[in-house]
Amino acid sequence: MTQVFAPERLEITDQSALHAGHAGASPEGETHFKVEIVSKKFDGMSRVAIQREINHALKNEFDSGLHALSIKAASPTG
Repeated sequence: MTQVFAPERLEITDQSALHAGHAGASPEGETHFKVEIVSKKFDGMSRVAIQREINHALKNEFDSGLHALSIKAASPTG
């Protein structure tokens, strides 16, 4: 994430424990995450375009067990 978006702010929270027993949850965790990110790369992009970029950047993680991602993203200008 940091190499792709050079974020001014990045917070990643593992929320897997909150989803224990749900579809896609693994007993080992690391399946449900929340990402809060602020990056200049998002200037002028729609919310949907930003989410697509983030999901694309995390493709390998989705392919290897990431099940759900909550995204709060913005550019520094809002």
